[in-house]
Amino acid sequence: MSRYLILPLWLLLPLAHAADSVAPASPHDLGYSLGASLGERLREEAPGIDIQALVQGLQQSYENKPLALPPERIEEILREHDAQADAQAAPSATEKALTAEKRFMAGERTKAGTHELGDGILMSELVPGDGAHPTADGRVQVTYVGMLPDGTVFDQNQQPQWFRLDSVISGWRIALQQMPKGAKWRLVIPSDQAYGADGAGDLIPPYTPLVFEITLLDVGA
Repeated sequence: MSRYLILPLWLLLPLAHAADSVAPASPHDLGYSLGASLGERLREEAPGIDIQALVQGLQQSYENKPLALPPERIEEILREHDAQADAQAAPSATEKALTAEKRFMAGERTKAGTHELGDGILMSELVPGDGAHPTADGRVQVTYVGMLPDGTVFDQNQQPQWFRLDSVISGWRIALQQMPKGAKWRLVIPSDQAYGADGAGDLIPPYTPLVFEITLLDVGA
């Protein structure tokens, strides 16, 4: 049963509580008050409704006259409207993901020893380094572990591997240019510096921040 079919009971409750202290309303005033309250509610929940059709349906139902639509069709229409209203009220998957990312990044910023490198990328030093820094078009030799916010490992390589900085995600490119050879950093990379709205296949959902532990073993041209 649609939520609208119980509206009259809801509307009568304030009047019932007031009956002990206020003189009974005339049939006209009662009907007008119920209509005004119903109209206010419907203005919010069903904008653009055909008022004349509303009045017709209300009158025919109240007077127990034959309805212009079969009861089955009325129930179907009301179910469809309720489903559309629920869908519009529910936050989208994108909104949920962005909210979760914002909450995660805020929590990471509060951790001791965390510094922001720029573009929202967070760094904490696990092992210091004192060697050369990579250049934007240079190469790096690294070992690394990549994790989702919940700690799930989606990628790792414990064997030294070379990458060109112009071939990796923006978060790596920005962070590694500030990282000295020999260092091991924990990086928290926001989604807009990683895989963004597209994600990466089944491994990384859209709008997912990533956590990496990276050791910079060597720097090349």
